[in-house]
Amino acid sequence: MITIWIITIFLFLFEFRVFSCHALPSDRFLDKEVEHTLNTLIKSSSKYKNLPPLESNPKSKSKTIIPGSIPEYVSWYAPLVFLYSEERYLPYDIEEYVSHFRPTWRNGTLIDLPGKDPKDPYYTKQKLHLSDLEHLPQSTHDELVFLSSLSDFDTDPEWITGKHNKPNYYNGEIKNAPATLIVTDKGNGWVDAYWFYFYSFNLGPFVMGFGPFGNHVGDWEHSLVRFYNGEPVIVWMSAHGGGGAYFYDHMERESLNSTGIAIGNGDQPVIFSARGTHANYPSTGQHSHDIPYAILSDFTDRGGLWNPAKNYLAYTYTPSDENHKNMELVIANGSHPFREAKYGKWLEYNGAWGDPKLDPEDPRQHWSPFEWKYIDGPSGPLTKNLLRTSPCQRAKWWNFWNGCNVRRYVQYGQGMFDQEGNNSCGNFYAYFQNRWIRKVIETLSWGGWICFIIDIFYG
Repeated sequence: MITIWIITIFLFLFEFRVFSCHALPSDRFLDKEVEHTLNTLIKSSSKYKNLPPLESNPKSKSKTIIPGSIPEYVSWYAPLVFLYSEERYLPYDIEEYVSHFRPTWRNGTLIDLPGKDPKDPYYTKQKLHLSDLEHLPQSTHDELVFLSSLSDFDTDPEWITGKHNKPNYYNGEIKNAPATLIVTDKGNGWVDAYWFYFYSFNLGPFVMGFGPFGNHVGDWEHSLVRFYNGEPVIVWMSAHGGGGAYFYDHMERESLNSTGIAIGNGDQPVIFSARGTHANYPSTGQHSHDIPYAILSDFTDRGGLWNPAKNYLAYTYTPSDENHKNMELVIANGSHPFREAKYGKWLEYNGAWGDPKLDPEDPRQHWSPFEWKYIDGPSGPLTKNLLRTSPCQRAKWWNFWNGCNVRRYVQYGQGMFDQEGNNSCGNFYAYFQNRWIRKVIETLSWGGWICFIIDIFYG
């Protein structure tokens, strides 16, 4: 027994040293020594160990793409998203969405817009357009701009549920809910393609009968496909401020043919959007997040299959000058020509995409031991650390070492009916080829805290 645990601890520490990478704050991107170390650690597969480093702000000689031009391979390898079969809050059109709001400060004070007089009694009924967002004040740490609902979102109106926005069975398109694609150049052949998915509402989880808590109006989720010389290498997907990274070669991949049937061995990586929260996972079933024993869980299955590449807005985000201190957002070749130009510079809005946290005196607000029922709306795409060289957006609260493990095996969900595999401790079991030894290790490390901790480090 002691020998087994010594071997386990040794492999545990060895895997952490070799296969982890670091998600660093943006203010450390200029530290070249740190960046070099990060790029060395990111190559957690021998297949990629000799590739050149990534650069958060590539110099002219190492640039890979032309601003405003997105390579064809980006859409070819766009993720496919399985929505939950009983999802109540479906993807939504951001242009239609903002028309149901007015810009305010946290205390409810209206924010003036060009051509709109706040003293006009009909001001609050005037529609906000997506192009208006670029004229709103920039939010700061102390003063955050919000989009406040003109009607009661708690009654689940259509602009909250998006109930008609179900994917087309044949090609996966949602005509009234474009995704947003932002491509960044990481130099030396590296390109990051960020796919953003917008939902009008986030339904928070339940914990031991309490909930939902952590609901918010507006919900931005995203995934990252990282390319080297046109070939996908890593796929990362967001989940509750954190997320998981996987090597593309080991993910489920499908393609939609003309009959609408998903066929195996395709090119597009498959991700699964969780019920209500829209957190993204690489498999179906019940997924624990932040704490083990399924106390706090998400649920995914194979509902409607959404193909964001059929309807998306497109932009590049690259350095605007030789000093590489300023970034430039450039309209690119999206799925519908000229739509981006009509929408203006809406991505530069850095405020919240929904209402502020409801007042405790509001009858819609409720307290639980874990969180208030309604919290602040989220911020938009450009606030999601797009210049990162680590695949991960940021580290979770318990991740004190800032690790970002790129997994080589899909982490399967749990559950009686939805589970489609058994790989609860990542690739740790793969080290033990003898099935009897592996069975002993599986028994000793099954479920709960042990498996949870191992999965933090192992792929």
